[in-house]
Amino acid sequence: MTPIKTIAFASISALALAACGGSGGGNARDSIRAVGSSTVYPFAKKVAEDFVAANPGMKSPLIESTGTGGGIKLFCAGLGQSTPDIVNASRRMKASELEDCKKNGVTEVVEVQVGLDGIAFASAKGGIRLNLTPEIVYKAIAARPFGKEQTARTWRDVDPSLPAEPILVYGPPSTSGTRDALKELVLEKGCESDPAMKALKESDKDRYAQICTEVRTDGAYVDQGEQDNLIVQKIEGNPKAVGVFGYSYMEENAEKLQDQPMNGVPATYENISTFKYPGARPLYIYYKKQHVGVIPGLAEFIAQWTNSWGRDGSLSRIGFVSSPDDVQAAAAAAATNGTVMTGEELK
Repeated sequence: MTPIKTIAFASISALALAACGGSGGGNARDSIRAVGSSTVYPFAKKVAEDFVAANPGMKSPLIESTGTGGGIKLFCAGLGQSTPDIVNASRRMKASELEDCKKNGVTEVVEVQVGLDGIAFASAKGGIRLNLTPEIVYKAIAARPFGKEQTARTWRDVDPSLPAEPILVYGPPSTSGTRDALKELVLEKGCESDPAMKALKESDKDRYAQICTEVRTDGAYVDQGEQDNLIVQKIEGNPKAVGVFGYSYMEENAEKLQDQPMNGVPATYENISTFKYPGARPLYIYYKKQHVGVIPGLAEFIAQWTNSWGRDGSLSRIGFVSSPDDVQAAAAAAATNGTVMTGEELK
């Protein structure tokens, strides 16, 4: 019996009772359910395929693309067969979200950093070319850059070195972890190029968040939903448009798209894995330790992730970027041992 199973059996009775209260009767599900990030979605699907191949007789896990924020809400809603076992996340869970989990009885959450990704900016092959910086992106798509009226209509309005083409950016919605990472890694960095904004962060966090992270709604930034492939299709059909999505989608569509470097650094595997690329970010899965031993195959599915995320693993063939060796080792230990989050590691 694996350590992850052994530790979890103590909570089986509690979960069984919770499952009886869920929709669909008292019988626990016989397949795994994962929700969450559209960026992690293709990787989770691949792990699910490998899991079925390695475990004959096990049912294929159900993987749903709900966005990171929406997925965490579903995950933290409670225990039992009507709730997901896993949430895939393209950002780290927030302390407030873990508190919501605990309030609803999800008291044993395990965090596993599965790998890395980058917030890529791309256009169609032969399309618009931009030398981006966080400040340029912020000035172009912020609702009120530095607290002032948004007047930029073309990229040249933002920076004289850029083409006089209309600003048109297709990107993720507010429920997406990619949008959260865009805010933290790019928009806030661009906003803080103004010392007054750095000072505002200390004196009025709500005002700071409004000025530094809200995006314009006049058509220059288009919320394209949780399906990143739709963003690819949009920019493929419009050479003057720019798309924002996970690096893996750009890698998968390399014959159709061209990268827009950030600070002169292209979004490549090496630049993301070393965090040289400014938009590099970790990817996570979170699982309910209280569901292990109750939902068939959950322990084995988590183990399949650890067998797939290496540089030579099956995920590397679909644009996945592996974490550094020490991070992989720590993540594998957390996954296998079922190390429960305390919340102290979050913000």
